Formats: sequence, structure tokens, C-alpha cells
Amino acid sequence: QVQLAESGGGLVQPGGSLRLSCAASGSILITNDMAWYRQAPGKERELVAKVTRDGSTKYADSVKGRFTISRDNAKNTVYLQMNPLEPEDTAVYYCYANIVRRGALRTTDYWGQGTQVTVSS
Repeated sequence: QVQLAESGGGLVQPGGSLRLSCAASGSILITNDMAWYRQAPGKERELVAKVTRDGSTKYADSVKGRFTISRDNAKNTVYLQMNPLEPEDTAVYYCYANIVRRGALRTTDYWGQGTQVTVSS
């Protein structure tokens, strides 16, 4: 099986910073796209940032210039550096990865359990 383990969420004041991490583990042959999504109360889940295996990135307009996504292919890990944070960034952040398992013939989408980010004074 494959699991995604997130860390780095918490409470921060406006203008502050946080770094989220997500490590994929298990029977992994290759990790393709990795991404961060978020879901605020009463809203749909939305894409925050995505990074391909070769390092190409895509960001939501609301976070461009403030958030940076990166990855370490050797560790099957994706990061999200967030600063400066705004109250509107408050949400549960979910890690996503598209993975080919060892012995598998197709890719599978995996999700982390979510980590809470709260931006408040």
C-alpha cells in the first residue's frame, strides 16, 4: 500500500509563514504529479499548487508570489512554503500524489489526511 503523511500545519499570525511537508511511502515505483489542495469551511476543495516530476509548477492565482511548491524525488516528498500568510489562507490543506505502485499497470491518485492551517491574530 501507499500512504501520504503530512506535517507542518498550525496557527500563525497574518504575515507569518509555514512550511508544509508530505512524504509518500510504501510500494512506490514512481511518483508523478504532486500537489497541495485546500478546503475552507463551506467551500469546495481547490488546487493551491502542483509540481510535475521534472519540476514544472502551477499555482492558483490567489497564492502566486506568496507560496512556493517544491519536491524531492529521492524522498518522494513535496513541500509548500507559504509566506506571507493571509486570513483567507485558513483551510485544511491536503497533499495529493499520482503514483505508480510496484507491479501495477496504471497510476493511482492518493490523498493525505489533511493538515489544518489557521491564519489569525
